[in-house]
Amino acid sequence: MGDNEEKALQLMAEAGKKLTQQKSFFGMLFGGSNKVEEAIECYQRAGNMFKMSKNWTKAGECFCEAANLHSRGGSRHDAGIAYVDASNCYKKVDVESAVACLLKAIDIYTDMGRFTMAAKYHQSIAEMYESDPNTLAQAIEQYEKAADYFKGEESTSSANKCMLKVAQYAAQLEDYEKAINIYEQVAATSLDSSLLKYSAKEYFFRAALCHLSIDLLNAQHAIEKYCQQYPAFQDCREYKLIKVLCEHLEDQNIDGFTDAVKDYDSISRLDQWYTTILLRIKKAADDSPDLR
Repeated sequence: MGDNEEKALQLMAEAGKKLTQQKSFFGMLFGGSNKVEEAIECYQRAGNMFKMSKNWTKAGECFCEAANLHSRGGSRHDAGIAYVDASNCYKKVDVESAVACLLKAIDIYTDMGRFTMAAKYHQSIAEMYESDPNTLAQAIEQYEKAADYFKGEESTSSANKCMLKVAQYAAQLEDYEKAINIYEQVAATSLDSSLLKYSAKEYFFRAALCHLSIDLLNAQHAIEKYCQQYPAFQDCREYKLIKVLCEHLEDQNIDGFTDAVKDYDSISRLDQWYTTILLRIKKAADDSPDLR
């Protein structure tokens, strides 16, 4: 055990003693609340010592103890900060403990009317969950909560970023309808802004691929609708690719489908999300005896 850890354990023991003294009759008569403040300081110093030793679990425990004492003393803002500190430590070793601490911080901030803070921490939880394919459903739920708070605070840009994450993961989990609704809504709001208008083509492209994952005819109708909403979409490579893919699927030309995707990818690299969706569409077409 290093020097920092030994000092940290001594500080934890000291904090425990101060709390015991505070509970005694004489402690209550002579500055009991000061003893609590001193105990909090000991826990926070111990937490920092454990951080220096990279003992993230013990550091998290110390900041949690400090947060609990702040809460009991009515210092809600300080409790929120300490829970966030605890979460940042736990995040390195134990996602569920990190999430539990942030949820406590969120409860405090929503109670105080600090909704932007609550949104940010829901977003942080979502980011922890999105790193594991098994917890994407939880990531979606947290991004949706973050977006709701951002919308309430008129932070449309931040809300849209969160909702685009929801759409991305919804499509990965094959909830294409949900993804389509979000991509179409964000595209529509982007068209209202001269700065964001250009990004609408990406959202329409993603929505069209989701449509194509469900039904060929729907996809054909959708891209025509998108061209009416955003005439410049018709000149985009994304529109032309979808149009060609629809034609190849109609003709059951799987090789043509593959070549069209390869041609597009050789100029504009397709990321993992696009590749996954396109492979699913191709596989579904390959497995289908007759698309017409």
